[in-house]
Amino acid sequence: MTLGLIVISNREPYAPRKSESGDIQWVPSIGGLTAALDPALQHAGGTWIAWGEEHPHIGSVELPTERPRYRLERLKLSEAEVRDFYYGFSNRALWPMSHYFIGRARYLRSSWSAYQAVNRRFAQAAVQRYQEGDLIWVHDYQLALVPKMIREALPNARIGFFWHIPWPSSEVFRTLPWDREVLEGMLGADLIGMHTEDYVRHFRSGCAIALGAETTPQGVRHAGRLSRVVSRPIGIETEVFESIASSPEVEAASERIRQGLQTMMLLGVDRLDYTKGIPERLEAFDAFLDAYPDFKRQVTMVQVAVPSRERVESYRQLRVQVEGLVGRINGKHAESGWSPIHYIYRGLSREELIAHYRAADVMLVTPLRDGLNLVAKEFVASSRDGALILSKFAGASSEMPEAIHVNPYDHDGLAQQLMQAMRMPLDEKKARLHQLRSRLKQSNLRAWSENFLSELAAT
Repeated sequence: MTLGLIVISNREPYAPRKSESGDIQWVPSIGGLTAALDPALQHAGGTWIAWGEEHPHIGSVELPTERPRYRLERLKLSEAEVRDFYYGFSNRALWPMSHYFIGRARYLRSSWSAYQAVNRRFAQAAVQRYQEGDLIWVHDYQLALVPKMIREALPNARIGFFWHIPWPSSEVFRTLPWDREVLEGMLGADLIGMHTEDYVRHFRSGCAIALGAETTPQGVRHAGRLSRVVSRPIGIETEVFESIASSPEVEAASERIRQGLQTMMLLGVDRLDYTKGIPERLEAFDAFLDAYPDFKRQVTMVQVAVPSRERVESYRQLRVQVEGLVGRINGKHAESGWSPIHYIYRGLSREELIAHYRAADVMLVTPLRDGLNLVAKEFVASSRDGALILSKFAGASSEMPEAIHVNPYDHDGLAQQLMQAMRMPLDEKKARLHQLRSRLKQSNLRAWSENFLSELAAT
């Protein structure tokens, strides 16, 4: 009989914010993980273990504050741990390697040691909170060693793990000096989830090559244990986005955006990350304006770039590169009263974001590599009659056949497909959106978490 649920993630579900009176208020974090698992924990009760990034002196808190249902255990990381575990191994080794950017990866033993130590701290916190029958669900690449560490202390616990970014081919993964250790860490779980069948296939291949493990369509057998490995793409709160998009306030905000542009609107919304293909997208738009000069003054690209990992030098360099491209393209093509690119360097509230989705004629989701990409799904749930251009290297592409699939490295090809999207008849755009939205509703966010936990409970 399950007593509760223990969720373990790097990011916490609620962030502490100081009010004007100086009191701490707990604000829900924006993101799919919080939206999926906060209701599950409120239902089952239990513990969420995460890094207490802000106000780290607060060790734990009962959430939600107005009607507590579970405990948030906040681990305090030292500056050295943040530098070596988070910015170091997680985001300068695992992140670029998993996205096929091997040239950006830095495999430092000092960072690996910090990664092991911090994973051990997360695992120990889970073991201390565990009660017989609890389900344990560990999330993402920052905590890949945690399942095995918990298994060593709790041999009979039911442990799940979800890897939320791409899993690369075995040739790429083997560049990691600690490939065996990462695989064995994850194989401490009974159930391992990934977003696509390709990722599952690459994972099984990596286990066979690096560990000599027995692999089957169901999973991986290693060290006397079977770990099931499944493809379970995460969904979104489709009905919530539909409701907000059709609200009078958002409809009015959407109309203001369109009136301010006075042109057709192309939209890109991304974290400022080198995997998202923002420079390539801008260069493709430049190629489009060169190839189709009659569209000057008829179309405007709005690029929202959400600040990300600004302490990492490569991210600061990317910002300089993107802003330089925006300036160059605007300088090259701008005419009196019209600039081809509107660049927004900040995060948007959910309502602002949905208003932009609603206003867009064409949504450009063109990452060079992406684990899934929820922006594409959010746009589909929010748009009335827009067209979606989607990179074939985004995990979501296999779920969204009605999108216009593109190769983000092919600037001229992307320019041609942009023309296709802008000239697409209204009836066709609406028909494609209808099919995409119907599929979203069949695999929404709540179903994703409930189904994974049910599978884990049955192991």
